[in-house]
Amino acid sequence: MRTPALLLLVLVAFQRATATDTDYPLGPEKVTNLHFFMHDTLSGKDPSAVLVARAAGANYTPRPDNLFPFSSVYVFNDVLTEGRERSSRVVGNAHGTYIVTAKNEKTILMAVDYQLADYQNSSFAVFTRNPVGVDGRELTVVGGHGAFRMARGFAILPSHYLNTENGDAILEYNVTLFHH
Repeated sequence: MRTPALLLLVLVAFQRATATDTDYPLGPEKVTNLHFFMHDTLSGKDPSAVLVARAAGANYTPRPDNLFPFSSVYVFNDVLTEGRERSSRVVGNAHGTYIVTAKNEKTILMAVDYQLADYQNSSFAVFTRNPVGVDGRELTVVGGHGAFRMARGFAILPSHYLNTENGDAILEYNVTLFHH
């Protein structure tokens, strides 16, 4: 009879010790608005985005009339800058992948971590469908760490620059984060 009571007491004490409000002190929710430009370069001797996979046996080779053929998987490490010019102040970087997921439209699936130097290298993450070429498209923020812990929100991408010959792009980001 003493064993079940003692076991219950130990379980209750363990639960209280492990499930307190101080384990994850999040503080009040904050809203942060960010603005930056991402430079995605597929051309040249030192591209920031590279094709790493595509459908076997398919003729899905990137060309000017179809820069992002269906099934293509790219990995990238892009620079984020304060202004449109690549020579403007670097504010961070973006690491991730994009996968071309539509056969008859320019749509990619993105998984990206945006790391920002001005926030002690804190980052937020996007995992979303991106209809490339749609002006004002919206991307979904699904998480973050550091200053952006438990982030959620959205990024609006107005059309800025896409070189249709080689795929190089400069993307403008207007981001709203809700985080703790």
